[in-house]
Amino acid sequence: MDLVKALLLGIVQGLTEFLPISSSGHLVIGSEILNFYEPGISFEVFLHCGTLVSVIFVFRKDLLQMFRALFASRAVRQADPELALFFQWNINIIIATLPAVAVGLLLKDSIDRIFDNNLVTFVMLALTGVTMILTRFIHDKGKAVNRPRALMIGVAQALAIMPGLSRSGSTIFAGILLGVSRETAARFSFIMSIPAILGAVVLNTGDLIASPPPDDRLLAIMTGTLASTISGYYAIVLLMKIVRRGKLEWFGYYCLLVSGVGLGWYLLR
Repeated sequence: MDLVKALLLGIVQGLTEFLPISSSGHLVIGSEILNFYEPGISFEVFLHCGTLVSVIFVFRKDLLQMFRALFASRAVRQADPELALFFQWNINIIIATLPAVAVGLLLKDSIDRIFDNNLVTFVMLALTGVTMILTRFIHDKGKAVNRPRALMIGVAQALAIMPGLSRSGSTIFAGILLGVSRETAARFSFIMSIPAILGAVVLNTGDLIASPPPDDRLLAIMTGTLASTISGYYAIVLLMKIVRRGKLEWFGYYCLLVSGVGLGWYLLR
């Protein structure tokens, strides 16, 4: 594996995992441009581990509170509204994760076939762009994430298994559409990505154990993993700033541009 290609794909994975521009879509495009079609299951698993580390680091305080809330007594939670809120977040994250688990387990083979179709990727990337632009016209109602809203956000995450359809973009858009404040929708989206990313790692761990990477690929894998961790961290920080400014449509225009270029390349190839 070329070290430079591993570095570039690691950066692409870290940035696009959290920015609402579709990690799967950009990895398809990046692999096409770099002529790098088979990075291998070990490379994919470690890239996901890198992005997992980045989101845990950024939201470590929230996650610590969520962990504390799990073991706090009911009386303690009643006396501490913030702890009670984080306890509800634990429940809501579980609810939001269930649709993606169901889709991942039941439709895995069908999803793998869809990933081989670049046309689907470019069309879904355009859809991501449209949803991001639409956020500009949705008023912030400041609602909390309750269980029904968590389930609907989870359905959006499950649909984002489609290549080109951004997971973060879909879940943030769903949250905003349901009346959740932009910043809360973004925080919830990032934290609910943890079980989603962890699930992807677990599903592929068996294959990784059965076919461990050869020694000559370890440096490239570690380089890509570090790149995905660092770029993932800065992607989260950047997106939170943009969400607070209410400028998610910037990503929408970018997605439409990339989709248009991709469709043009696909049709003229």
